[in-house]
Amino acid sequence: MTNTEELQIIKTLDEDGVEVELKLLDIVTVDDNDYALLLPVDEDAEDEEAEVVLMRLKKDGEEYIFETIDDDDEFNEVAKILNEEDFGCECDDENCECHHHHE
Repeated sequence: MTNTEELQIIKTLDEDGVEVELKLLDIVTVDDNDYALLLPVDEDAEDEEAEVVLMRLKKDGEEYIFETIDDDDEFNEVAKILNEEDFGCECDDENCECHHHHE
């Protein structure tokens, strides 16, 4: 990302009802659903301790709605695919459960 690009800032409520500001890092599509990768504005994406937030993205007319992912299976599947894209598949077995062998 170049310095001329500005990150989009999203304001949402956390699980305690407190407003938080998140930077939109990326949007990915998994199984025809869009997901947003977000980072709290006070954290640095280069920091290994930074906690990325994953939310489902729905389009409502001209607006986008960020939804929490309550289904553990859905969250785990998306996180697994994102992890494989970031770190690659380490397996040698074509029968493994990773996403790369199912494309």
